[in-house]
Amino acid sequence: MDRLTAMQVFTEVADRASLTAAATALDMSRAMASRNLESLERWLGVRLLHRTTRRISLTDAGEEALQRCRQMLELSRDVQSVAGARRAAPTGKLRITASTSFAEAFLTDVVTDFLSRYPQTQVELIALERTVNLVEERIDLAVRIGNVLDDTLIARKLGVCRSVVCASPAYIKTSGLPRTPDDLRNHRCITHAYVGRTEFRLHRKGQALRIPVKGPLQSNEAAVTRRAALAGAGIALLPTYFVSADLACGALVRLLPDCEPEPLGIHAAYLSRLHQPQLLRMMIDFLAEHLSGDVAPWDRVISSAPKPAKSIAKRQGSSQGKVRRRQATRE
Repeated sequence: MDRLTAMQVFTEVADRASLTAAATALDMSRAMASRNLESLERWLGVRLLHRTTRRISLTDAGEEALQRCRQMLELSRDVQSVAGARRAAPTGKLRITASTSFAEAFLTDVVTDFLSRYPQTQVELIALERTVNLVEERIDLAVRIGNVLDDTLIARKLGVCRSVVCASPAYIKTSGLPRTPDDLRNHRCITHAYVGRTEFRLHRKGQALRIPVKGPLQSNEAAVTRRAALAGAGIALLPTYFVSADLACGALVRLLPDCEPEPLGIHAAYLSRLHQPQLLRMMIDFLAEHLSGDVAPWDRVISSAPKPAKSIAKRQGSSQGKVRRRQATRE
C-alpha cells in the first residue's frame, strides 16, 4: 500500500471525523480508505484512531502522528513541484487486464495505437476469462464488462456492450428460424458454462424475459462459442464486439431482432484516483476516446449491414407457400 496515500487518508479522516466523508473527498471507495488506514497502523505499529459506530477520534499516538504526516505530505508536494509531476511525453509501463474476447476483438488494436503514439511507454496486456485481484496481481487497469462491479474499485464507464442472439445460416436451414423467444426452448443453444447456463435473459418492449434453453455445448470462452455457432452447432448469445464482422458478412444471422439481451457497461476499473500516474490517466482517456459516441464502433458496422434474418424468413415463407400451392394443385 502506498504510504503517502495512507497518510493522506489518515489526515482526511482526522479532519472530517468520518471515514466515508474522507473517502468521498479523496475519490476512493470506503473499503479502500479503510485498507489504507489499516496499512498505516500496521507500518507504525500503533493504533491511530478510536472507531465506533457513532464517531471517530484520535488516539494519543494518532495526535502525535498527525502533525508529522501533514509535514510528510507537504514535503511530497514540494518535491513534486520542483521535479515536475508531469512530463511532456508519458513514460513507464502499465499492466492491463481484460477478457480474452475483448482483448482480441478490440483492446489490442487500441493499445497498439497508443504505443505507436507514445513510443516510450510499455503495456503488459493480460487476457483472462476470470476476474483478477488488482492489488494481489499488481494490475494498474482492468477493463471490465458488467453492471455490478467490485465496490473497492473506482470505475469510469467507457461505453456499452450489447449482445445478440445469433446462429449460422446452415443451422437455420436445418433447424428452422425461431420467430418468438419461446421458440428457443426447442432449439439447440450454445450456453456459457458459468453465466446463463440454462437460460437466455432478453428484453422485449420493456419486458424482461428469462427463456430456458438447453444444448449439447457449454463454454466459458466467447471464442469457443463463436466458433461453434459458425460451425452450425446451435444458437448462441454473443457480444456484438466479437461477432460484428460475422453479422455484417452474413456468416452469422441475428435472430429475434425485437429482443435484446441486457446491455452491459464497459468500464475502466482501477484502485484510486489519488496520485494517479499520468500514464494511467492518458490510457483511460485514450480508451474513452475510442469508445465515445452513442453507438460503439463495432455496432456501427452491424447497423450498416443487410438484415439477412428477414431475407431468410422471406425465403422460408416463400418455400412453404410453394409447397402449399403444389399440395392444393394435386388435390
